[in-house]
Amino acid sequence: MYKDFLDIKPEVAKAMEEGIPVIALESTIISHGMPYPKNVETALAVEDVIRKAGAMPATIGIIDGRIKIGLTEEEVEYMATAKNVLKVSRRDFPLVISQKGDGATTVAGTMIAANMAGIRLFVTGGIGGVHRGAGESHDISADLEELKMTDVTVICAGVKSILDIPGTLEYLETAGVPVITYGADEFPAFYSRRSGHAAECRMDDPAAIAALINTKEKMGLKGGVLVAVPLPEEDEIPFEQMDVVIREALKECEEQHITGKRITPFLLSRVKDLTEGKSLEANIKLVLNNAAVGAAIAVNL
Repeated sequence: MYKDFLDIKPEVAKAMEEGIPVIALESTIISHGMPYPKNVETALAVEDVIRKAGAMPATIGIIDGRIKIGLTEEEVEYMATAKNVLKVSRRDFPLVISQKGDGATTVAGTMIAANMAGIRLFVTGGIGGVHRGAGESHDISADLEELKMTDVTVICAGVKSILDIPGTLEYLETAGVPVITYGADEFPAFYSRRSGHAAECRMDDPAAIAALINTKEKMGLKGGVLVAVPLPEEDEIPFEQMDVVIREALKECEEQHITGKRITPFLLSRVKDLTEGKSLEANIKLVLNNAAVGAAIAVNL
């Protein structure tokens, strides 16, 4: 059974036994998303936000071929500094586990591990999606396929703004994934509150979102739910400003023939440089904000 591959942190196991809501967190943001030591500081700060709201955080990663449902502080430090930590999505689990390797779970990978452990909610920064130019490259994130079939609700700041946002929303509609925008009439664009695309479903109350999740589960409808949370206005980078930066980063990516898994880390790194670090600060603020909203939903489930 798949549970043979899981190591559930004792405090997470205890919370689940006692009915305390548990929220999954990814580890790619630690190993591949932020520089050291910001990655460790942010990971621990997100866990603290969730604990203070009355829920239990479970940061997920793979160490020595074991899927860790809840990392210790020492393990977070290890994931932040270790070399050869692979990004793990659905296709990568068998390799990393069979070879007893280390892996940082992506959105898709974290959804899979959370579902194995019986965790219903997952907080992250932003999800992957349809890449710009996917009509030619067919580059579509595995995150979208996972949302289509895995029963985990993902709370995020929308689709990473380096991607094709309308294409991603179209894909999610076709896949039957409910997309909720929290407290706004426009779907957010990660660093920016606006994307130019109207929210299909706006909800302002965490309890109402929890009721929707419960109803979906009781009806036996497979797949996840996406909750998009705009970051606070004082922390955003305006969409028009970010769009110029992203177009420049995409041009450099094409000129340097960056492909596959390397695209997103390259683009995020260039966006950070081109915004003189403002994108990193916005990223940290939005993850903390998502954690607060996710915890409010969790305590209502």
